[in-house]
Amino acid sequence: MGIGDDAAIINLPLNSKAQLVVASDTLVEEVHFPGDASAYQVAQRALCVNLSDMAAMGAAPRWFTLALTLPQGKANEQWLKGFSDGLSEIAIAYNCALIGGDTTAGPLAITITMLGEVPLGEGLVRSGAANGDRVYVTGILGDGAAGLLAARKDKSLNCIDNTVSERLLLSFYKPHPKINIGLKIRALASACIDISDGLVADLGHICKSSGVDASVHTSRLPIHPDLEANFQGQCVDWALFGGDDYQLCFTVPAEHYPMVDDWILLGELDATWIGSIIPCSDNSPAVLVDGVKSQERERGFDHFDQ
Repeated sequence: MGIGDDAAIINLPLNSKAQLVVASDTLVEEVHFPGDASAYQVAQRALCVNLSDMAAMGAAPRWFTLALTLPQGKANEQWLKGFSDGLSEIAIAYNCALIGGDTTAGPLAITITMLGEVPLGEGLVRSGAANGDRVYVTGILGDGAAGLLAARKDKSLNCIDNTVSERLLLSFYKPHPKINIGLKIRALASACIDISDGLVADLGHICKSSGVDASVHTSRLPIHPDLEANFQGQCVDWALFGGDDYQLCFTVPAEHYPMVDDWILLGELDATWIGSIIPCSDNSPAVLVDGVKSQERERGFDHFDQ
């Protein structure tokens, strides 16, 4: 049973060989997106960032619920149509269905609970990284942080042309959840996480869960030529600490290096080797950037320090 009752009912066979995967995220106006964002942009960002959690678990998304808190000024047909159009475009693209939710009045906030499935025992987690594993990231890093500045019309981006600005805005409002990559690597990755709060912060979660350190080399970070050309002094910090990239960071044991590297070489996997997992040196798992332990202040986005 879907929309129309007080809860959805989802059939799982008694002898099911799959597990249900559930994740939830809330986006709040002026915290996770600017107040002048369109309803269409807000909806797309909200669903994409939730889908990224499914990718990080190696799960196929299936269903989601939506809790929408709306201020009076946005509770109109035009705003709701834009929101619905943005939401349905992403839902169709990733083959997942809205099955229920709630609407209430208040400051603009969107909470999506995503449900997916993964074969029994094959879900990717943060706790499997081990000494000697390689650390990879998908796609490019730094666009999320630069995209937020573009969305906020920050003066520091006045120097870039419209083509670059539009690309950054698209990466912010419509990040591409790496669902297919999550499915592809789940049989060989030892740990995985999506990069929402910054590479160092999120790789740090893998380190803490696995009881290891990670060593990352800035020379290996995949950064778009646009950022390197226009923001040479900032783009590495954005890649390391900026967040909002919604790429995957995953670790791979030595026996799977050749397969991953072949996929990358053949263009079947958009990923870059950026470092390695090393033994924890002081019982305090951490990320080392070019051999230096990351500082506390550089740990990425803090939801309670806004």
